[in-house]
Amino acid sequence: MSKKDLYRPNVAMIIVSSCYPQKKEIFLAQRNDLEDVWQFPQGGIDDGEEVQEALFRELLEEIGTDMVEVIAEFPQWISYDFPPRIAETMKPFIGQTQRYFLVKLHEEATININTHEPEFSDYKFVTADEALNLSASFKKNVYENVINYFKKEGLL
Repeated sequence: MSKKDLYRPNVAMIIVSSCYPQKKEIFLAQRNDLEDVWQFPQGGIDDGEEVQEALFRELLEEIGTDMVEVIAEFPQWISYDFPPRIAETMKPFIGQTQRYFLVKLHEEATININTHEPEFSDYKFVTADEALNLSASFKKNVYENVINYFKKEGLL
């Protein structure tokens, strides 16, 4: 297995509210399996699945709606390593390589984190800086890179 194959292909999304761009509030969810860990929705890309297919499937699975408009895409794959306690449960992977999207909720979209297999216990809309302060330490560099890119592009 090559080093590249040790990173699970994944899609992640920064979700802005339907009030965007007047309000640049970002959706952040609290994981239900890790104490006080907040994150952006994300999930694995299935074999043979296109990245945007995975994006909309994961939105439905994690927040109960895929009623979004894609605003932008981070221009490259970005990776992080799992901390040891998570790596044990994710074998053979040692981390994830992610494709990030900035998406806007449609006005009529309804968030429901009580999905078939809930991953989150709570959610809120926060500023970009609050998202960085609340994020898990092992994801902080990725979050900073992605948020800073979207800020530089004038999107956040």
